[in-house]
Amino acid sequence: MVRFAAASVLLSLLGTSSAFTTSRAFLSTSRATAITTELEASKCGNYDYDFLVIGGGSGGVRASRISATHGASVCLVETQFKHGEPNYSAIGGTCVNVGCVPKKLMVFASRYPFDVSEAKGYGWNGATEGTFDWKQFMEYKNTEISRLNGIYENMQKNAGVDLMEGKGKFLSPHEVEISGPDGVKVVTADKVLVAVGGWPFKPSIPGIEHTITSNEIFYLPEQPKRVVVVGGGFIAVEFANIMDGLGSDVTLMYRGDLFLRGFDHDMRVHLAEELERNTDIDIQFNTDPTEIKKNDDGSFTVVTNNGEVECDAVLYATGRKGKTDTLGLDAAGVSTEGSFIPVDNYSKSNVDNIYAVGDVTDRIALTPVALMEGHRLADTLFGGHDRPTDHEWVASTVFTSPEIGTVGYTEEEAVEKFKNVAVYKSKFRPMKHSFPKSEAYSLFKLIVATDTDRVVGVHVATDNAGEMVQGFAVAVKMGATKAQFDETIGIHPTSAEELVTMRSPSYTYVNGEKVE
Repeated sequence: MVRFAAASVLLSLLGTSSAFTTSRAFLSTSRATAITTELEASKCGNYDYDFLVIGGGSGGVRASRISATHGASVCLVETQFKHGEPNYSAIGGTCVNVGCVPKKLMVFASRYPFDVSEAKGYGWNGATEGTFDWKQFMEYKNTEISRLNGIYENMQKNAGVDLMEGKGKFLSPHEVEISGPDGVKVVTADKVLVAVGGWPFKPSIPGIEHTITSNEIFYLPEQPKRVVVVGGGFIAVEFANIMDGLGSDVTLMYRGDLFLRGFDHDMRVHLAEELERNTDIDIQFNTDPTEIKKNDDGSFTVVTNNGEVECDAVLYATGRKGKTDTLGLDAAGVSTEGSFIPVDNYSKSNVDNIYAVGDVTDRIALTPVALMEGHRLADTLFGGHDRPTDHEWVASTVFTSPEIGTVGYTEEEAVEKFKNVAVYKSKFRPMKHSFPKSEAYSLFKLIVATDTDRVVGVHVATDNAGEMVQGFAVAVKMGATKAQFDETIGIHPTSAEELVTMRSPSYTYVNGEKVE
């Protein structure tokens, strides 16, 4: 699946606010040069800092640290330095505190019961699943996240970045008021970066206050025995899979007819089939909650268009919004699209000295993307380099069982863009699962633009698909052809070799029309 930064014609090479026509506009090389030239002429000047970064998430900490190594005076503002309530996220951002890291730890924990069940097929007759200790896991998790908070804080200090704990609010394009434990202070800066990230979105329905999100799930004192997960994106599907693996009774509700919209259709169908076959998740498509009732015993009743479900926790994963409501963007003249800040390919907003990276820009909400955006912005502003952000060929993974790893175009997108396309597919039961006779199947898929023979899509649903696709993403980004895939000798016996041994297409498209 590819999400491109779409090009548009610039009204001015100087990139003034009047020339800012779209959140996806490309800047010319001359504009990048102008940015660095302006910087060299006015380093710090009459300001407290060259660079003020609001938000200590992935993009913010990378931008601040790299900018400092380039010689800029930098201040990083973060609402809190340690994870947990009241803001949950802390230095390190969503990924470290309430996202990628703790979620992946829960993914690891949730997979052991399935591994144990398969172990019996390998002769481990005494293997038992045991019981999951939620409190112990959370204690270990909290210790690990605290360790990471400390590492991020020390990395900033060691780079020479000044740290301030508090909430930032614009008073003007160059002035930011910081309200924190030590009171209120106004800081000025030549350049300002907004990297405050996103926040879970919940719809306004009766009883929504009784629900939790992907923030609170990591701090529940007890494991809920019955969980309703609402949503159809990767966060919802992952948590449904996680909680099922940890032993909770899970109901997944999604208002559409198939989850993971935007991913390749075959992968979506395959995952739904695998979850139905190999988990106890009750998947309810075309189901939309209309009310959440809290019962006298502390449990909840989820009222939907299709009936009612009793549970002990309701987790909403129905999207995210930019965390911009308290930033005072109007005072700085920064334009927004909903709760997000539109930027160009150099991460500049409509205000010449204000930039934004990461989830708050609503480009691609992935940690590695935010890291790249922050790094390239720092190199452009303070390193004398012309480094726009390239959002093509970004690989991603859904950490379910099986995982879905993907890079490039979906079949639907490829047909629309290239018209002439070959699709290679292979569905099989991997050796690890075939020996104990479990019903876990993998699906591998290549999308090829036949006019050039370039592989424009790799989609894999299997164990450790993320580890696998990361390597193939390099080949896809470099423009590898199907012939080059064919010339590559596979590693045997592995599942990954399937990607270099599929010789005949399952079907093709000619001028956009499918040919079996």
